[in-house]
Amino acid sequence: MSAAQLLDRLEGVKPTGRGRWIAKCPAHPDKRPSLAVRELDDGRLLVHDFAGCDIASILSSVGLEFSSLFPDRSLGEMVRSERRPFNAIDILRCVGFEALVCATAAANIAQGEILTDSDRGRLVTAAARLQRAVEVARA
Repeated sequence: MSAAQLLDRLEGVKPTGRGRWIAKCPAHPDKRPSLAVRELDDGRLLVHDFAGCDIASILSSVGLEFSSLFPDRSLGEMVRSERRPFNAIDILRCVGFEALVCATAAANIAQGEILTDSDRGRLVTAAARLQRAVEVARA
């Protein structure tokens, strides 16, 4: 399967670089994109949800299987392994956005505003995504 075929099944798709996109995760109610997709030069697709959804849930939500992420190959073909599925700029872009969410909440609190349940939930989501980004960066 090509990246274009996968991206056609997702919502809120935006390019983040050559062969890289971010989209709304289909496995959870995603108001803002948290799903990173990367197409490697050899045709493999890497998928990661910064909100924490597992790959099986993501793929089943769009009617795909693990094999969809890999191009058809003969048994004798060797594939070079990828050490880090996402480069630092992709992680930093996601971290930057989630930091903006936290800063906005902090500014609202500083002005004496009380956060709504929805705002508090989004702040918890931002914190979880920031923590997950740290874990991914360490991998």
